[in-house]
Amino acid sequence: MKNREIMGGYRTINPATEEVIKEYTYMRDGEINDAIDACHKAFTQWKKKSLKERGEILKKIGEGLMERREEFAKLMTQEMGKVVKQGFQEVKLCAGICDYTAKTGAEELQDIERELPEGGKGIITFQPIGIVYGIQPWNFPSYQAVRFAIASLMAGNGVLLKHAESCTGSALLLQEIMEDAGLPKGLFKVLIITNQQSNDVIANDHVRGVTFTGSVTSGTVVAQEAAKHAKKTVLELGSNDAYLVLKDADIDMAAETCVQGRIYNNGETCVAAKRFIVVEKVYEDFKKKFVAGMKDIAYGDPTNRDTAMGPMVREDLQKKLHDQVTESVDKGAEILVGGKLPDEKGFYYPATVLGNVKPGQPAYDDELFGPVASLIKAKDDEDAMRIANDSRFGLGGGIFSKDEDRAVQFAKSHFDTGMVFINSFGLAQPNMPFGGVKKSGYGREHGGFGIKEFVNAKAINILNS
Repeated sequence: MKNREIMGGYRTINPATEEVIKEYTYMRDGEINDAIDACHKAFTQWKKKSLKERGEILKKIGEGLMERREEFAKLMTQEMGKVVKQGFQEVKLCAGICDYTAKTGAEELQDIERELPEGGKGIITFQPIGIVYGIQPWNFPSYQAVRFAIASLMAGNGVLLKHAESCTGSALLLQEIMEDAGLPKGLFKVLIITNQQSNDVIANDHVRGVTFTGSVTSGTVVAQEAAKHAKKTVLELGSNDAYLVLKDADIDMAAETCVQGRIYNNGETCVAAKRFIVVEKVYEDFKKKFVAGMKDIAYGDPTNRDTAMGPMVREDLQKKLHDQVTESVDKGAEILVGGKLPDEKGFYYPATVLGNVKPGQPAYDDELFGPVASLIKAKDDEDAMRIANDSRFGLGGGIFSKDEDRAVQFAKSHFDTGMVFINSFGLAQPNMPFGGVKKSGYGREHGGFGIKEFVNAKAINILNS
């Protein structure tokens, strides 16, 4: 494999071929400061734009994404191994976010009037705060950036993006599409910087908020850096989402859906189905069908539209996943399918199912960020819910049951997560909030919630004289 690091920068590498795509040089400190100053200058004009004017440009960004969706999808496949058909889906989702935000942003941000208890009128106005700095991961190169940037831009803020090194090309293409759509130059800026330089960006007075998606360890560091300077953060961190198969579930549908929920995006999704908790009554039936379904998943060339699963993004993450599988087996888990590290070009990993998963194993306690499923038996529905919540994470989860009302009650009253999916697996929806609890972070994106994370809810009090 080619070395990613080079003097003063890094290379991006195609995970399917292990060939170098492009080399990038880190920005100098002076260039970073110039970029921040330019973003702030653009913000001072952008915030004066009406919500309608902002929305019109966001709509054009969405149109631009769709016009270049084939180019974008192929680039994401090249940079991080996403199967190309899912790249098309991702770009379409991003365009949908642009369109939804353009249509609903004005309503979400309109002034609110209230009568004051002692007479008079109160006005609550939602005003932009300045620059929002986003630090984003590689697994959804367009979506991760779009989901925070579009809401921030609609609110009138400027945006700086430190994307994962692996998908630098995707970040720069997004910047190009935004500027071609009429977004003022400098208002959305990609920063090619080191982690130390990133800390300096957080400290800059023009930066007023920080949003991060990634690991718990890195997210904690980012939150601490922001806290030093009294700046708000939104964190979307890892998870090991539990999907419950209850005694009255449609087992055929549940098994098929769970397979797709585990291997979608090569299994590299924060809100993917990861732990499969099945009640004893239907355990053997589900196990048979689920294992068979995972066994049928073959990895291969992600540029082929018929490929179900591509490679993992990096060799170190491929090896980390295999180490977690190996440690789980050493501590009592059993491999039901897969689990063998391929000896071939590309950072591939087979669809894998682990049985006899217990506390103390990485397959139970940690996030396995790849196509490895943890199969866990529960005594009954209530025990399944207990096991689901026996986690330091709380991003998403799922319930399979023919009794939708009961499943909804379980989701509302018992599932300690930010999101629950019933008889389906988790994908983002532009009109629904996205985010977690516990070690999975805090704050929300989408659904009208994200647009208010980085605004000044200003109270104007008009008292009767």
